[in-house]
Amino acid sequence: MEPWTEPHRDPARLSPHDGDLARGVTELMLVRHGESVGNVAAAAAERARQEVIDLDTRDADTPLSALGAEQATALGAWLADASSAASGPDVVWVSPYVRAVQTATIALRAAGLDLPVHHDERLRDRELGILDLLTSAGVDARFPAEAARRRHLGKFFYRPPGGESWADLTLRVRSFLTDLDRWEADRRVLVVAHDAVLMTVRYVCERMTETEVLELGRRNPVRNAAVTRLVRPPGHRPGPPRWELTAFNDDAHLHAQGTPATTHQGDTDAHPH
Repeated sequence: MEPWTEPHRDPARLSPHDGDLARGVTELMLVRHGESVGNVAAAAAERARQEVIDLDTRDADTPLSALGAEQATALGAWLADASSAASGPDVVWVSPYVRAVQTATIALRAAGLDLPVHHDERLRDRELGILDLLTSAGVDARFPAEAARRRHLGKFFYRPPGGESWADLTLRVRSFLTDLDRWEADRRVLVVAHDAVLMTVRYVCERMTETEVLELGRRNPVRNAAVTRLVRPPGHRPGPPRWELTAFNDDAHLHAQGTPATTHQGDTDAHPH
């Protein structure tokens, strides 16, 4: 998989008005990476009430677990079916983090597809700053003032020192989606990234409120290698009306391949109050 480069901008896709596109991306296919070694380690640490997650890689380098690789292969079966039905993606955009890159690579290979693949750092997972590798118990024990501030502000607006809030994440997601409309006009785009990123894409595209997106995350955390599809109604310029959600957390391809589905939730402080 080649490093990210800005895609060639086809003049035929440009309108005469300052280079803006008359129509942007037609469909977003959002996929969370398969289960990672970090997901497994975090879940084990939380269950044991440990303060620190036992992981020796930086977040960007954490690979898929063996099950995560199986899930990515099952995703490839879904891609093959979608492509044979002429409803698959035209291009792939991926978080540069290893677990996302591996998921896309394995899935495309399993599907027998040779699609353009681009990396974009704006699709990386949310930065946790000083709270990185700490469990909920670890945050409470080592940074009680931060734990109290997080409970007070809620998940969306709390920014850990050196890290990002969901509001910060939203800024880079908005920037990415704006560029995507310019670069991939009239195309169906597969995005392979992380649960917080994908929920934030829904927040932006469906124009949710803080309460709506946090409640959705609490009730329906994004499953590993599950597919969410957002379709833009035809005949409109990018922007309003809202995108239409046609699938969310669809993991039927995992069950069809006999691959276990997994849900590894991120932050548990989902409510703003």
